[in-house]
Amino acid sequence: MPVSRNTAGTVFVVGALGLTLAALAYPAMLGIENTATNTSRIIANTQYGPLTEADRDFVVKVRAAGLWEYPLGEMAMQRGTTKEMKEAGEHLIVGHAGLDQMCRKIAPELNITLPNQASPQQQQFVATVDSKNGKEFDSTAVSIMRVTHGQIFPTIAKIRASTENTLVRQLADLANDTVLDHITVLENTDLVNYDQVNFQQTTPPKLPKAELTPPAPQPGSPVVVLTPRPDLDVNTSSPTPAPSPTAE
Repeated sequence: MPVSRNTAGTVFVVGALGLTLAALAYPAMLGIENTATNTSRIIANTQYGPLTEADRDFVVKVRAAGLWEYPLGEMAMQRGTTKEMKEAGEHLIVGHAGLDQMCRKIAPELNITLPNQASPQQQQFVATVDSKNGKEFDSTAVSIMRVTHGQIFPTIAKIRASTENTLVRQLADLANDTVLDHITVLENTDLVNYDQVNFQQTTPPKLPKAELTPPAPQPGSPVVVLTPRPDLDVNTSSPTPAPSPTAE
């Protein structure tokens, strides 16, 4: 049964929390207790510096972001109706492949368990976009992704400013460049409704933690790899903002 515009809007509003809410981690698997009230609590002292709950949660959030945005990037490349939409898809794929590679590299060093699936909420994002076609596909994908990227941006800045762990700091640096690049290419589609985006970024609804948390991987299961795409000639480093037109 086709999803009505009102229903689709409800799905998106309900799912518009993005990645900035709730701790995403598997404390039992890490051998620590889940006090979950103080994210600045140090959970491990590593050779790279102390690791806090917030640091650990950030690594998991970055990994989870790629598990849903990478496939959305593939959809945008295949089904986007404009050159700008397809370009946005390329940047999503390349950017999240790079972030995923770093997450998989640093997680064993920090004894962090990475998810192999996105959260239920994030999987719903993908299903919502996948149910659309044509121009509606473009606008739905851009709306969802622009809100979630806008929500994670302040989180990256907070982690970068506070972490004492050098590996987490490196990931925050790369995430900052990547997310800014993604925000830029999404805006280049001319499909961003800024009033809607600003409202949903600042007044997200509350969802149960289970909807926001990626399921823990099965013991012994291989880590899912987001395939690098060297065939895509894309640079996802921090873009130079275009100058604003000046009044004459």
